[in-house]
Amino acid sequence: METEQLYEAYQPLLFSLAYRILGSVMDAEDIVQDVFISLDNIEDIQSIENMKAYLCKMATNRSIDKLRSAAHKRNVYVGMWLPEPLVEESDEPSESFVIKESLSTAYLLLLQQLSEVERIVFILREVFSYEYEEIASIVDKSSVNCRKIFQRARKSILDKPKQSKLSTKKMAAYVEKFVSSLQCGDAEGMLEVLKTDAIFKADGGGKVTTAIHPIYSADRIIRLFFGIAKKFPAEYNVNFKMVNGAPGVTVTINNKVIYVLSFAFENEKISNIYMMVNPEKLMHLNVKI
Repeated sequence: METEQLYEAYQPLLFSLAYRILGSVMDAEDIVQDVFISLDNIEDIQSIENMKAYLCKMATNRSIDKLRSAAHKRNVYVGMWLPEPLVEESDEPSESFVIKESLSTAYLLLLQQLSEVERIVFILREVFSYEYEEIASIVDKSSVNCRKIFQRARKSILDKPKQSKLSTKKMAAYVEKFVSSLQCGDAEGMLEVLKTDAIFKADGGGKVTTAIHPIYSADRIIRLFFGIAKKFPAEYNVNFKMVNGAPGVTVTINNKVIYVLSFAFENEKISNIYMMVNPEKLMHLNVKI
């Protein structure tokens, strides 16, 4: 296969893998590009026996390098760290590798608890259903060792978010109710869709003033959002999008994305709200406008 054909065949997989490891859209895109540039420089591509495993290994190695180079930056990060939002136009992602639940902000945050190797083994097995023999060739471990690593990783994520049984349509209705109630100043309407013990987290990265600690309880979250809304200019746009595999919201001012909201759901209520306001982590969205 030519490099262009290989790109079309494997780009969705490699991007999905790198994004889940890193939580960064821009870094994942850079890694995929670098993988195929390197592949294009290989004279005898036909000699590669297992192309999928070979490309995944290249992507994971580059992802590990990126994690290690960014370790100090993460240690001194101001406030809460959230993954860069993955915003889609459609509510049905076309890429077969985009598995909605494993793209959620809550899920990606849980993956951050794992070591580099644990994260890669867990993602390949849990998300992409790779056999241990395949994983072994990617991470340079024995299949027996990979099985143990996976079991250890799975055990350490015991507080994995409960999968919501809500349909995408119903989740979207709750998000729209939350936003419309906020715009109307209707606190009761917001309370109808929020769990009483809901949690709010925001990522400003020290670039934008926002809460640097989680906000607990629906009442406090509602007061926070009313305060944010008061600062909005007269002209702004609220756009309902798929954000990290579930209904979410982008807010634009002067055609620039300044807020992205993603949500988690539990017991038919909004249980978590994640707000990205760090302009560096929204850059990939504003480049495409």
